[in-house]
Amino acid sequence: MTFEEFVASRLAALLRYATVVTWNPHLAEDVVQEVLVRAQPRWGRISRVEAPERYVQRMVVNEFLSWRRRAAARLLHLGDGIDVPEPDHAEQHADRDAMMRLIGGLPPRQRAVIALRFYEDMSVEEIADVLSCRTSTVRTHLSRAMDTLRAALPGTLITTKEAP
Repeated sequence: MTFEEFVASRLAALLRYATVVTWNPHLAEDVVQEVLVRAQPRWGRISRVEAPERYVQRMVVNEFLSWRRRAAARLLHLGDGIDVPEPDHAEQHADRDAMMRLIGGLPPRQRAVIALRFYEDMSVEEIADVLSCRTSTVRTHLSRAMDTLRAALPGTLITTKEAP
């Protein structure tokens, strides 16, 4: 598959993935653009790996985590992120809205772990591979994120997925 074919077929999925990881659609577009600019000259090597899309997803996560070091990306303002709808008066939507706000307020690595675990349905080992860290680090980030979410929403049942 050529680079152009890859981008044509996977760009929308990469943008959705980056939006979940960054929790900011504008930052997601910037991150994906930076990743694709870096991936194009290396495509010959990237296309030969077992899972090129997984490789590019790893590049997206790494690029996002490097953006967090920049002063402009340090704070996540709800107005700058995903347009979270005003709280719905229907109770079933209220919990979802609250959860989105809470996840958006997590530190970047914890948000990335939550996104990879629950959106991408990756195992702890796969997340560790994507983030280039140990599985114990992933478990720590996941545990801290879940503890934060549980403490903020004590009336809800929040469970972690068991590692296979």
